Amino acid sequence: MDQPAPISDPPDARVVGTRARDRFTIPVLAFCGILMAVMQTVVVPLLPDLPRLTGASPATVSWTVTATLLSGAVLTPVLGRAGDMYGKRRVLTAALALMTAGSVMCALSSDIGVLIAARALQGAAASVVPLSISILRDELPRERRGSAVALMSSTVGIGAALGLPLAALVVQYADWHTMFWLTSALGATGVTAVWWAVRESPVREPGRFDVLGALGLAAGLVCLLLAVSQGGQWGWAGPRIVGLFLAAVVVLSLWWWQQLRARRPLVDLRLVFRPRVGLSHVAATLTGFAFYANSLVTAQLVQAPKATGYGLGLSIVATGLCLLPGGVTMLLFSPLSARISAERGPRVTLALGAAVIACGYAVRIADSRDLWMIILGATVVATGTTLAYSALPTLILRAVPAGQTASANGVNVLMRTIGQAISSAAVAAVLVHHSSPVGGAEVPTLHGYLLAFAMAGAVALAACAAALSIPGDRADANTPEPHGRTPRARDQAVEGA
Repeated sequence: MDQPAPISDPPDARVVGTRARDRFTIPVLAFCGILMAVMQTVVVPLLPDLPRLTGASPATVSWTVTATLLSGAVLTPVLGRAGDMYGKRRVLTAALALMTAGSVMCALSSDIGVLIAARALQGAAASVVPLSISILRDELPRERRGSAVALMSSTVGIGAALGLPLAALVVQYADWHTMFWLTSALGATGVTAVWWAVRESPVREPGRFDVLGALGLAAGLVCLLLAVSQGGQWGWAGPRIVGLFLAAVVVLSLWWWQQLRARRPLVDLRLVFRPRVGLSHVAATLTGFAFYANSLVTAQLVQAPKATGYGLGLSIVATGLCLLPGGVTMLLFSPLSARISAERGPRVTLALGAAVIACGYAVRIADSRDLWMIILGATVVATGTTLAYSALPTLILRAVPAGQTASANGVNVLMRTIGQAISSAAVAAVLVHHSSPVGGAEVPTLHGYLLAFAMAGAVALAACAAALSIPGDRADANTPEPHGRTPRARDQAVEGA
């Protein structure tokens, strides 16, 4: 019998002894990614009724969304770095546990303060995707890695498309706490499945955790994202917003200076100066902006009253179903995106995805009155998002050392989050500026929606240009990977085991 090629370290005994479990690694991680996205969107159908249910003002209720955004943005790079240092499966399990605990708190209480704190806990789940992608990079042979990473990236859109109609159905036909009991059960299932099916990666980057860097990043991001997300309510020229922006500039400048001088920084900023990494982060920000506008504008457009002359007056359940084809498309197109990346390179996939997003917005501008054209345009944007989001982590994985994959992908996800926050503020500003009274209430005009589509399409084209500016790369089969093996040697070892 042929002997497997020699490798620098022996196969882990758990790898050989748990082959059946290994088959569930990709499905379990994909389930957790979908669950994370579902958890982020389930509160949306509740927002109109939460003031009545909790006795709080609409401004206070909006913090159930803002708290998740802020904590997710802060914790994603922090938990990514912790995963690189202390074990990715360990940190992934902790993030899922925090998400589940937050869901239980929501199920047990109607107090708005408890709900906001619980939603902040659930923000930890934003690190699930970058941690999972890093695990897949460490554990899978090269020929399976591309499709797995593409699927993992698309779970964000799939979960969002599934979460909205699911939550709307539960809220419409059952007590709203039932929704959080359901997500609590799903979260507990995810924690158990990860513990059972996912192996701990042996790839670590030892050192002391940069506490000062984590606190500085947290303070700077809170100031920045709070200003962006609340500017419309507090007034962009108001003292609070201006003060927050100034504080963000000062804190993040000091944090940047500290990171460049730290021996073991939270974020290795020297990597950002590499064009393949820095331009990937720029493209991620722009793509996040373009993608998020699709969900925001579509949901408002189809729910607008028919008296506007363009609105369809759909319920929240019907609105969720309009976005569902986009989620299904993301699932179906993830293997295609992996194939394009394998044959042409991930930067081509990213540029193609951004161009498809722009085409989707062109469809939206051409016709936003007929339901089938609205669904078609939203689905085209979702298709482009699948291509772009699947390419971004592959670009990062090829450009950074193996011991920094989780933290680097965490930063990339953070840049998407910042892009989404800016998109939300920009779309809101456009729609508020272009509105007219209908039935005693101010409602955005169709011209305002078309301007929002044009803005998002232009940003998508900018993302395409950024992608084409990324230097090309070639995946070398003899480039060293985790454990000191080359991809070819590692694959032969897996086959031999």
